[in-house]
Amino acid sequence: MTRDDLARRLEVAVGRAVVGLRPIGGGCVADVREVRVDDGSRYVVKLADGGGLALEAWMLGYLATRTKLPVPTVVHAEDTMLVLEHVACDGTTIGPAAERDAADYLSALHEVTSERFGLERDTLIGGLPQPNPWTASWREFFRDRRLLFMGRRALDAGGISSTCFARLEALCGRLGDWIGEPPAASLIHGDMWAGNILVDRGRVVAFVDPAIYYADPEIELAFSTLFATFGNVFFARYQERRPLAPDFFEARRDVYNVYALLVHAALFGPSYGASVDRTLRRFVG
Repeated sequence: MTRDDLARRLEVAVGRAVVGLRPIGGGCVADVREVRVDDGSRYVVKLADGGGLALEAWMLGYLATRTKLPVPTVVHAEDTMLVLEHVACDGTTIGPAAERDAADYLSALHEVTSERFGLERDTLIGGLPQPNPWTASWREFFRDRRLLFMGRRALDAGGISSTCFARLEALCGRLGDWIGEPPAASLIHGDMWAGNILVDRGRVVAFVDPAIYYADPEIELAFSTLFATFGNVFFARYQERRPLAPDFFEARRDVYNVYALLVHAALFGPSYGASVDRTLRRFVG
């Protein structure tokens, strides 16, 4: 799409003349740009030839209407183009104040619960499908709809080996050794790493790129440690509001992060597959 073509689409979407477009960081799935219009307003537009942006808009709307998690307002949504309000952020790192903010927001998000695990529709994570059929058992859901489903995607993509997949099946056969049934299914953001958290002047102002469903909230907390997004300040604050059961850091965190690593192996290849295999060897040899 040429710049002029995009400008025309945006002018129809927002009802103003576009006077500026510039690329901004946007991850691995979408082309993301800042848009300036003739009255001085700014927006963010995401473009994805492969689609999925209407679903992202639905997830943002779900969070906006059912929770207090700060997310950008959806201005216009098509499957290949999503226009969001511009949220001012200065790109600062997630410092102690932002960690405490995040803990407050996520602990409140995790208080939004369902009687079952999953969601009323399937979602996406990094452009990959996340099947969410309503399921009474968390272990069953995590085994079948997360580990084995994404393991097959990673295997088909060449991100993990058949030997690694066999180890994954062995872990799934013994999930009860490490994973219990939580008292409730909590709504989670689903893709909790630093790139999806907007910070301005040291405080969290928005969360973006959700991959929502109802889950054991520990899977969200585990993912937040995979790339050192949050540390001790976050967890101290979170546990003031929602104490963690024993052995989260010692065992369950790494079991839950097998899923996140499988997502990365499916997207980015065998370097993450090696991390999957190392983790699996710890639990099943």
